Parts: sequence; structure tokens; C-alpha cells
Amino acid sequence: MEQPDTRITDLFIIGGGINGCGIARDAAGRGLSVTLAEMNDLASATSSASTKLFHGGLRYLEYFEFRLVREALIERETLLRAMPHISWPMRFVLPYHDDMRFDSHTPTSRLLSTVMPWMHGRRPAWLIRLGLFLYDHLGGRKILPGTKSLDLRKEPEGAPLQNKFETAYEYSDCWIEDSRLVILNARDAEARGAEILVRTEVQSAERVDDLWHVTILDKNSGDTRLVRARMLINAGGPWVGDIIQSKIRVNSREGVRLVRGSHIVTHKLFDHDKCYFFQGEDGRIIFAIPYEQDFTLIGTTDQDHENPSEPPVCTEAEQDYLCAFATKYFERPVTREDIVWTYSGVRPLYDDGAHSATAATRDYTLKVDSAGGAPVLNVFGGKITTYRRLAESALEKIAEHFPNLPGPWTAGVSLPGGDFPVDGVAQLTNDLLTDYGFLDQFWANRLIRAYGTEARSVLGNARTAGDLGEDFGATLTARELEWLMDKEYARTADDVVWRRNKLGLRLGQEQIARIQAWMDEHHIKAVAAAQ
Repeated sequence: MEQPDTRITDLFIIGGGINGCGIARDAAGRGLSVTLAEMNDLASATSSASTKLFHGGLRYLEYFEFRLVREALIERETLLRAMPHISWPMRFVLPYHDDMRFDSHTPTSRLLSTVMPWMHGRRPAWLIRLGLFLYDHLGGRKILPGTKSLDLRKEPEGAPLQNKFETAYEYSDCWIEDSRLVILNARDAEARGAEILVRTEVQSAERVDDLWHVTILDKNSGDTRLVRARMLINAGGPWVGDIIQSKIRVNSREGVRLVRGSHIVTHKLFDHDKCYFFQGEDGRIIFAIPYEQDFTLIGTTDQDHENPSEPPVCTEAEQDYLCAFATKYFERPVTREDIVWTYSGVRPLYDDGAHSATAATRDYTLKVDSAGGAPVLNVFGGKITTYRRLAESALEKIAEHFPNLPGPWTAGVSLPGGDFPVDGVAQLTNDLLTDYGFLDQFWANRLIRAYGTEARSVLGNARTAGDLGEDFGATLTARELEWLMDKEYARTADDVVWRRNKLGLRLGQEQIARIQAWMDEHHIKAVAAAQ
């Protein structure tokens, strides 16, 4: 049945990925009333399927995307300060060899082919050093160390690699727990007054008397509700085009290009904590990254993906491609037998007419349409590193519709659990081990990396592991599950073991089924208690 709603919200946001939640947080912090609806779980699509990096995009320099790279480089350190529990510095090792090639269609490649035709598309060492020099200096780096050269014949980073690689360049970027970033933005938005609705589908939206009338469906209860809003924000990610055409039905000249990025996770391939940046003879690049302490993450691919409703999967061909790519670098071949998990996401890039998925811009485009009355802002493209700046740009775009809107505020403001120094993780972990003697190193480290200073709130006054309730395996307990359901919008076991954490890599199907059963029981009890 449809529930009446007499309120009028300033912003109704469609989409609970990083862009939608980032905009919700920024807007709520400026005093706007915000309702956000996500048809599945938060970060259930693109925002949990990234390569898990805050990075400037070294290869984007080849496309002369200097503004995007500079903005992303500046954001790395801004974001590090706000979320040192879920983001941390990482050093990247770029082995050099003479077979490195450009994508022949990049502006840099075309320029070199004109002035130095004898290079035949090769990346000379001087060009890589120039790119890394720009990378070090474009963003006003203060926290992260700069580039240096490595002798792979002597340094431990060379041990896992083939002997033909003798030289490498080492530079800085950052790791990010992507899906947790979305959750924390949603939580902070809610703390500032936003309404966050998960598993809530927008059925239709129409302009009525200078307002949007949005009909939403609660997919759990089956109830529908009409929400009135002064402005609509379409942050639907891969579905942004579908929402324009079938939900809000407005004319738009802008288009979205869907690009599938697939990853494989293997057993641990090397012992150090640095990431490898591998360049291929086809002009593409992949990363090989230490992952969840015992694994290695390898990706990504770039393939056009036609239908947003078709779930993206890492195909056998993509698995073979990534294995073969990595095998050209590692001494021990990487095979399909090494793979323990795969994942794939669809990046909704702004369609700039690029010749290939790899060449399509990673920059964002924001378009306001107010021709038919109440305005709508459509969000195209973007990358996870610049989500906060995208949100600020979105608020700039809509400011004329909300007089006296306060200015930007999110830079330097920590996300939940991130109120400690960038270099404070080790101390927090040691203190947690001291105060909760039943924890081991893995458990304490996992809690700090997930919850930061809120880890103590999760553990509460527990004095033994038994005080935390049922043990589901891999250090996941009933106490933590209750926190995730009550505070972090988790509704299913998959929400927990693949998005709130990655314990699905360590848990069996029976254990995951038991988690789901417990969550169902907890939900029934919570509903009964609320009546």
C-alpha cells in the first residue's frame, strides 16, 4: 500500500554508490534535507568493484588529462587524513623493459610517432621518468614519499620477478577500502540528517507544480511511498542512462559508456607489502596488489559492457588475459588454478566518443536540466579518488536553486572512526590488543582497519571472546553482525562478507548460510521489538 508523505525534501538522490552517498553527505552537512534511495545494498555495484586505489591515474597523463590527475593527486592526501583506517599509503613498483608500448591512439603516442617515428610506439625510460616527475609535483605532495629508482637485481622487490627485469621505478599512491568508503559516507550523511533507504527502488518520478513526485518501493515490505522533492539527483551509476529514459523521462544529449573492469584474486604471490604496476606490449596496464594479508589482487581489464542490467562477471577470457599478463612479469607462472575469487564491475564513464574503452575519459560530467520545471542533476562518469570533489562540484551546480547555501566543508573532516593521525593505526591496534586480551593480531588489525576508533564500540565491554556471542568463523561474531545491521545498513550475509568486509575469502558456504540465518532471526526480533 502507498504511504502518504507530507514532507518536502530538498534533494532526492537516486543511487547509493560513492557519488550518491558523497553528495548526500556534503548536502546534509550544508543544511539541506536529503533522501537517498538505493535499490539494492549500498555500494552493491561499481563502488565495491574497483581496484581499491586512491590514485592520480599515472596513465591518464598520456591522454593529457592534467586537470583530472592534479585534482586526484591533491585528493589522495586530503582523503588520507579523513579516513586513515580504511585508506593508507602504498608504494608502487613499475619494472622497466624495452618492450613497453603505448596505446597507439593516445595523444602522447601520436606526438612521439610524429617527432620520433623510429620509436615505433615504445615507452622510453626518459618519458616514464618525466611522467613520474609530473606525478610527484602536480598535486603538492606533503605526506607521501616521492619517486625513486630500484635495482631489482639487489632489492627484494625483484625476487618474484623474471631476471630480465633489472630496473624499476617506485612511486606513491594509496589503498582504499572502496565499499566501506561508501558506507561511512552514508553513515555520516545520516548523522547530519539525511534519510538513507536501502533496497528501495524508484518506480517513477515526475514533475508536478515545480516539485518532483517520486514513487518508491520498499523491496522488503512491498510498501510504496510518494516523496516530494525540490530537486532530483540521478547518481545511478551504470543505470544513469536508463533512469533518464525510463524513470524521470527527460531529454538528454549526454550519454554514458559502460566499461567492465574485471579482477582476479589469487593466493599470495609475493611477501612484501608493495604493489606492482605492470605495463603490457598492448599498451594496457595492470596492478598486482597485496590483498587481505594472504592474497594478491590482479586487475583490471577494460571491456565495453552493453547492458547495465546484465550482471558483470570476470569471463574466462579475462581471467586468462590477466594470468597471461602477470606471467610475463612473475618468475612463477600465474594460472587459473591460483585464482580463489573473481569480481567485476561496470564503470559508467562519460561517453566522449573515444575509440576504445581504455581511452574513454575517467573525468566526471554534471548536467542540470531544469527546462521542464523542477531541476534534475545527472551525474556521468567519475572515479572513486575524486568523489569528494565531484560532490562539491554537484553542490556548486545546484547552488542557484538553494539560495544562501553554505560553502564547501568536507575537506579535512574525518569519516566515522577516522578521527586519529594518518600514522596512528599501529598504536590503535596495539592498544586494542592490550585492552581486549582475547584478540589476536589478525583480529585486532581487521577491526581497526574496518572501524578505526569505533572498534571499541563494536567490542563494547567484552572481556572474553564468548562475550561477543556466536562465533561464525574468521573472527566474525554476533556482536559485530548486530553492529553491521543496526549501524551500517547490512541486510544479507553477502552485504557483510563481500562489502562490509572480505571475510567471504575465508568462510565456507555453510558458515555464510549460518550468518544469513542469524541475520534473519535478528531482523524478526528487531521488528517485533519496534511494534
